[in-house]
Amino acid sequence: MNLKQIDCAIELSHTLNFRRAAENLFISQPSLTYQIQTLEEEIGFELFFRSGKGAALPPAGEQFCSNLTRIRDDIHRSIESGRNFSSKYTEALSISVPVRSAIYFLPHIMKQFQKEFPHVAFTVKYIYGNERIDSFLRGDEDLLFGLQESLCHIPHMTIHPLFESHIYLVVQKEDPLTSLDIVTPKDLEGRTLLTGGGSPAALQKAQQMVIQSVHMNTLNSADHMTTLTQIAAGNGICLCPGFTNDHTGEFVWIPFDTGETMSCVIGSHKEDQRESTRRFIEIAKEFYQFPAIQL
Repeated sequence: MNLKQIDCAIELSHTLNFRRAAENLFISQPSLTYQIQTLEEEIGFELFFRSGKGAALPPAGEQFCSNLTRIRDDIHRSIESGRNFSSKYTEALSISVPVRSAIYFLPHIMKQFQKEFPHVAFTVKYIYGNERIDSFLRGDEDLLFGLQESLCHIPHMTIHPLFESHIYLVVQKEDPLTSLDIVTPKDLEGRTLLTGGGSPAALQKAQQMVIQSVHMNTLNSADHMTTLTQIAAGNGICLCPGFTNDHTGEFVWIPFDTGETMSCVIGSHKEDQRESTRRFIEIAKEFYQFPAIQL
């Protein structure tokens, strides 16, 4: 299937008239007929019913042409993107992160990086869960943000430590606990703790310490966004890693009294020895050396 066949099928699906479709495409009617027949032979079914009055779309043809329109739009966008890339950039660098807050300083890092490497197109992809690792291993991204415990066993990956993330209690602004500078398990007596959602090992330890230390209720939450919604609804409080804090001020994040931390790192392909990759990681480390926010 080629673009000429796609254009012919889409135009004929709009006009349902071979003569008018050919005129709109500035080709002869026999040429249009040939393109449609060739396409139908390739896909194995009829796109159009022919009659003396023109053409009609069977259900299969209608669905196929609708999909073709989206495919053609994607192709044109890809071509335009490629033209823009070729005229401005000579290299590409990409990173995948689970949520925007994971690397809080990422916009600042990007700005500094792009100042030094204007010829490198930098892309951020937000991929949640294990698919982020699978995508990295396929070579879809050059860099990967994650926890060291999750990435340290991946083959052919170089680990670059970025920062240590601490654990915080997340509550509504009007919660009485906001008066505390640090929260201990006994402060959570009788409260409802939101748990679950694939929590890191360090966070699970902190959660279990609280549950085993004081009498409290627990409520399972599927993921971080669901947890924040439950907190906003007044259905509970939660222990969260600092790297999930988006710093919008919607909630209060109170340091939790525990020695547990999570090592946040950037992973790169071991064979990637480009200067742009090395420098991006270096810039990221510089921004996190003396952070002005809670991590």
